[in-house]
This record gives sequence, structure tokens and C-alpha cells, in this order.
Amino acid sequence: MARGPLTPRTQRAIAPPLALVAQRAIAKQVVAMFNDPTKGETPIVRRPDGLFGPDSVAWRVHGDVVGMLVGGVSGLLLQMLHPKVLAGVWDHSNFRADMHGRLRRTARFIAMTTYGGPEDATRAIDRVRTIHSHLGGTLPSGEAYRVSDPELLAWVHVTECWSFLNGWIRYGEPGMSAADQDRYFAEMATMGAMLGADPLPRTRLEARRLIDRMRPQLRVDARTREVARLVLSQPPSSPATAPIQTMTLQAGVELLPVWARQMHGLSAPVLTRPLVRAGTMGLARTLRWTFAGVRAADTPPS
Repeated sequence: MARGPLTPRTQRAIAPPLALVAQRAIAKQVVAMFNDPTKGETPIVRRPDGLFGPDSVAWRVHGDVVGMLVGGVSGLLLQMLHPKVLAGVWDHSNFRADMHGRLRRTARFIAMTTYGGPEDATRAIDRVRTIHSHLGGTLPSGEAYRVSDPELLAWVHVTECWSFLNGWIRYGEPGMSAADQDRYFAEMATMGAMLGADPLPRTRLEARRLIDRMRPQLRVDARTREVARLVLSQPPSSPATAPIQTMTLQAGVELLPVWARQMHGLSAPVLTRPLVRAGTMGLARTLRWTFAGVRAADTPPS
């Protein structure tokens, strides 16, 4: 029986081009970094009716793998400079045994609250608030702390947002407008309020002022150095993701404000800085090419 000519999509289904085979292999490895198959986790399906929606700046910023990885490393290193935030991690987290798992859970929480439906986002936030409400302890100095302290939550919130946004600007959208940067903080304030954080910045200027206002509370001690060491020396989740992890860890350190790098005793030599940025930018472009190709191949014809 005679058949008509095969469409490009049918041809790809029968014998995918080598480029698509490579894209799918890379995408599979990257997706595995953020989803634990042993727990039945699969990538979050984007829904337009969530907290933000497809026209939001948050969707744009949080959708870039490299920007979020780099920003996530930088944000963690900033957060732990606050002794009470560090104590919460030290006393109530299994980071020593499962640092990758902790980072994966954070990434999944961001994905769920950004792209999931309203009930999924609310459920994830309520679960975190419930956990926080039971946690607290005492600093080595004898001062008590509560993980649910609104000011501590505000520090975590502002450092995450500051770092995610800066990661996106550096490796995704260097010309991002000031208005969109402000809109990102305004959007994220919605989630911060649901988590119980206060005060909440709603512009980039307010975020910088909040960070500056809290800097006198920041400290570095043996525990800070230990957690930072574990963050920066964690083994890759697989051999295939090792280059991605190495590059994003270096770029995360380089993204830190100078004063924060100095507090940690970390260096970002001027001579190697262009190499780190160029390598990370190349990685970002490769991963965007990867996921764009996979999405195009898997999108059904209209």
C-alpha cells in the first residue's frame, strides 16, 4: 500500500537525529539532579493558574537551570552567614549525610511553588511552615532561636531572591530592565508572606537595604566553614553531571558580593573570573539548546 512522504516529526520519531539523541541524554541527566526517582518524583508540570503564571518574571527567572544552580549556591553561602539560620541547618538538617538531597528538595520546592497549581503550592508552603513551627534551639553563645522567626525567614527569602535574580541576570538576561527586577521581588513577596517572612522587600533597592541592614548580625565560625566546605565539595550526583556541578559551584562563589566572599575566606581571582563566567555562559547556552530541542521534538503538532 502506497504511503505519502513522511513528515519531519514522523521521521524524528522513527530515527531521531543525533543532536536530538544527545539533547535527550543530557536532559535526562539534568532532570535527575532535581527529581528523586526512588521517591517517585517527576518534573513539575507547569500550570498557568499557580501563584505567578506564565507572564510573570518568576517563571522566567526560575526556568533557567544554570541561573538557578549558580544562584542557589550563592544564596546558600549568603544564608549561612547568619548564625541563627546556620544553627537551624546545623541542628535540624541531615546536610552532612545528604547535602545533594537537601539542595534537591529546595529546588523542588521552588519549582512547585513557581509552576505548580495553587493547591500544590499552598500544600508545599503549609508543609514547610508546619516543620518550621516545631524547630528551634540554642546558639553556642546561649542565645535561643526559633526557625519560624519572621526576621530569619526574611533573611532566607531575600538572600535566595537576590541570588536567583543575579544568577539569571548574569547568565540569562544581562539587559534585564530595572522594572522587571522590581517586579520579581514584588512577585516573590507573595510567597515570602505565605511562609511567614517579615519584613519583605518588594523592589531591588528594598532588598539591598534589607541585606545591608542585617549585615551587622552576620558571623563566621567553625560551623560556618564546615557547612560551606560541604556545599562546595559535595560529590556530583552522577559522572555525567560532574562538569555542570564544578562549573556552577565556581560561578556561585564568584556571584557572591565581595564582602560575603571575604567573610567566607573564598577567593575569586581577577584573572580566572572571565574563564568562570565564559565557561558558565557556555554551559547555560548548551542546556537551553538541550531543553529547547527536547520540547520542540515532544510538542504535538497543532
